[in-house]
Amino acid sequence: MSLVETDWLNKNINKVKIVDCSWHMPQTSRTGFEEYKNQHIPNAIFFDLDKNSKKKTKLPHMLVEREDWEKIVSKMGINNDDRIVIYDNSDVISSCRCWFNFIYFGHAPRKVHVLNGGFKKWAKEKRKTTNEVKNVQISNYQGLERKELVKNKEMINQNIDSQKFNVIDARSKERFEGKVSEPRKGLRSGNIQNSFCIPFNDCLNSDKTFKNREDLKVIFKTCLKTSSDKNVVFSCGSGVTACVLALAYSLINDKYLPCIYDGSWAEYGIV
Repeated sequence: MSLVETDWLNKNINKVKIVDCSWHMPQTSRTGFEEYKNQHIPNAIFFDLDKNSKKKTKLPHMLVEREDWEKIVSKMGINNDDRIVIYDNSDVISSCRCWFNFIYFGHAPRKVHVLNGGFKKWAKEKRKTTNEVKNVQISNYQGLERKELVKNKEMINQNIDSQKFNVIDARSKERFEGKVSEPRKGLRSGNIQNSFCIPFNDCLNSDKTFKNREDLKVIFKTCLKTSSDKNVVFSCGSGVTACVLALAYSLINDKYLPCIYDGSWAEYGIV
């Protein structure tokens, strides 16, 4: 159960740890933390996607070291056995990346969820919001890396010939086909050889809720012979929207654990 609905969260709001992972593209001039301070779901703790990514690299949104993750999550007051619900005000984009991070660092997948439709759906339904920042009691979170859930550039290159796994790119068709320039400077246009493209928005309805299982099966069938395939790796521009596809795929494949190319095109497309 990767997704939970607003009704479910409303009924269980005091039984879970709620994480606001709102993040916006640099060109939007919006700041997730400022929006959080103004209005958020009661009891929500803010997770800063940029600050909580690896510092000693020029690549965006790379996973931090295990010890750093333990410090980040401990300061949020989250324990290893907590049930977590993650949402954003970013059309469900960044909450999926946060969902992946928790699973990568060993949190039980059955206890990490994304709020379907995010904050926009919650607010549209006129559910309770607040600007009060929750005081948390620092925990002692222990991480356990699932290194098999991340691929690096060398693995991606080796796979071009070996074809041990399918690579699916979440960027737009125009970017994937090299018809438009990349938004980040210093990157060529195009794609990873032998990869496929499913723009992440194809998996979402107009209200940014996820499409139903049957629709998702049809979408993934364009790239995969079967929806039971576990050898699937997702990529995108910087490792964020790849996680939208990973979550969508987990909705039709109960045995799938999300696997991404962390560097994504921000690394692979360097000129």
